[in-house]
Amino acid sequence: MMDRTIREGVQAGRNQAPVMSDQQLNDLFNQPAAENRNTGRPVDDRVMTYDDVMMKTGVLFAILLAGAVLGWFVPVLAFPAMLIGLVLGLVNAFKREPNKGLIIGYAAFQGVFLGGISMIFETRWDGIVLQAVLATLCVFGVMLALFKFKGVRYGSKMMKFMMIAVGGYAIFSLINFGFAMFTGTGGARSVEITLFGMTMPLGVIIGIVATVLAAMTLIADFQMIEEGVKQRIPEKYSWLCAFSLMTTLVWLYLEILRLISYFRN
Repeated sequence: MMDRTIREGVQAGRNQAPVMSDQQLNDLFNQPAAENRNTGRPVDDRVMTYDDVMMKTGVLFAILLAGAVLGWFVPVLAFPAMLIGLVLGLVNAFKREPNKGLIIGYAAFQGVFLGGISMIFETRWDGIVLQAVLATLCVFGVMLALFKFKGVRYGSKMMKFMMIAVGGYAIFSLINFGFAMFTGTGGARSVEITLFGMTMPLGVIIGIVATVLAAMTLIADFQMIEEGVKQRIPEKYSWLCAFSLMTTLVWLYLEILRLISYFRN
């Protein structure tokens, strides 16, 4: 009796189910994916993880190192690669959505520039590139340890200060570079000052400040990655996080390289 009731109920449900036309079925399959109530994104949109950022960062550094090899053996390419890398860096920094191709292109041209400039420094000061690389890795390790084990984080006010400081230094560097190019001098960095009875190039002080600023920017990069993972942002933004981290490390390496050259002088 119960089995018969169940069968009749199932049959009744089948009879009451609406029959969908071919057009309705086609519209059903073509409609947008369901969205997450909290994020407003499609439910099948994969979120960013730490592994995604690490993998993208590794890919970018592999491309950067490949470009550096080319720049090392053909240092004449350093200057045009620097200009192209600068343009790509600015485009990537101001784009609202990360562009994988532009970020990879930046890594390639930046690598050629790094290889060429490193070769020029190494020719004048033997062993300086290895010193700069080791120092960069040490600073990276220290800042990562401070972030992970000491819980160093930036508040909103500190983050704004960092943005203003980095932006101000970037403007100064561009103006100083243009001045040095048109005057044939070393720019503001070649100016000598007397401090505490010692005469030294202004570049030493600027280099120390810039190195500290670059090291502090690493904390901001780590924090951006951490918050991105916690907020479950789309996976595509892992390219932007990797780009930001690589840019900071390149900046840190260049400042350390230049700072060591003053002391080697």
